Amino acid sequence: MSQLVIEPSRVATLHYALLDANGRTLDDSRARQQPLEYLHGHGNLFPALEAVLATHDPGERLSATLAPADTYGERDEALVSDSPRSSFPEDQRLEAGQRFQAQGPDGPRTVTLVAVDESRVTVDANHPLAGETLTYEIEILEVREATRAELAKGHPLPPGTSHTEVEDRKQ
Repeated sequence: MSQLVIEPSRVATLHYALLDANGRTLDDSRARQQPLEYLHGHGNLFPALEAVLATHDPGERLSATLAPADTYGERDEALVSDSPRSSFPEDQRLEAGQRFQAQGPDGPRTVTLVAVDESRVTVDANHPLAGETLTYEIEILEVREATRAELAKGHPLPPGTSHTEVEDRKQ
C-alpha cells in the first residue's frame, strides 16, 4: 500500500518554521514541540500555502515564500487611527505594543496600541504581519484520511471523536 499524499479532505501533520524577509524566525512548531495538523481543502491555511502543499508526501521538506497578498494582506494606513485617551477606562494602563480586541465594522479584530500619551492613543488595526513577505520551511510528517467527524467540523479533532459528538458546520 502506498502512502497518502496531501489532497482535499485529508489531514496533514507537519512541522514548520515561519520566517520574515530578513530570515528572522517568527514561529517554529518544532521549537514548541507541537506539529501543525490541518484538514486540507477546508480553509484552515492560506489558500496559497495549501496550493504549495498539495500532492506532497510525508517525509518531504519544502519551502514556500508568500507575498503579503497571499497571507495577511498589504498594510493599510487607513487602519491606523487616533482616539482620545478618554475613550479608554481611566484606570486602564496603556502602553505601546499592547494588543486587545476591538469591535470593527466586520466584527471583532485585534488591534495594537502604537503610541500613548496623556491626551491620545494611536491604534493600528492591521494584522502585525500585514505587508510582510513570509517564508514557511515545512517538513511533512504524516498524511491520513479525515474522519467523518473532522469532515463535518471542518478541522482535525482529537482521536476517537465521533461524528455524533460534533455539530455539522455544513448543514
